Amino acid sequence: MSSPCALCGKPSVLAHVVAPADVEVVLCDACHAGVTEGPADDPHWRCLTDAVWSGEAAVQVLAWRLLHRIDAAWARDLLEVVYLEPEVQVWAEAGMGGGEQPLDIIHRDSNGTVLAQGDTVHLIKDLPVKGAGFTAKRGTAVRGISLVADNAAQIEGRVDGQRIVILTAFVKKS
Repeated sequence: MSSPCALCGKPSVLAHVVAPADVEVVLCDACHAGVTEGPADDPHWRCLTDAVWSGEAAVQVLAWRLLHRIDAAWARDLLEVVYLEPEVQVWAEAGMGGGEQPLDIIHRDSNGTVLAQGDTVHLIKDLPVKGAGFTAKRGTAVRGISLVADNAAQIEGRVDGQRIVILTAFVKKS
């Protein structure tokens, strides 16, 4: 009898090594394909909502990395509330150099301070939000920002309940 998939619980057949710590987990065919080739926004990946809270660090790392690669609102929302222990976070980020986010992209605020995933920033200027019909006011705190992987000049965050893209030139790290 095979072990269940570490991510979704289905019968698994493949072992996968979670780099760079070289810890092995077992995955089903669907999860293994998503880890190696990239996941699509598919109902199968809703299993990550449980997997990211697993008691096993390797499972948390895989789930966190997959969530970063899924371009869907539910995945971004989940990443805003996920907490990883500092050493697990370092492990998860260490494996992100494989295409998810180039290592040479550094997000900086208007003062040149380096921004990180999950930081809180304040707007330094009133910003009209295109398509949403409101203006994000100067001084508004944007908590739990997400970094745009391929553009150092952009971050994402929630303002007035809307998830928006904000230029880093108009924010100051708190």
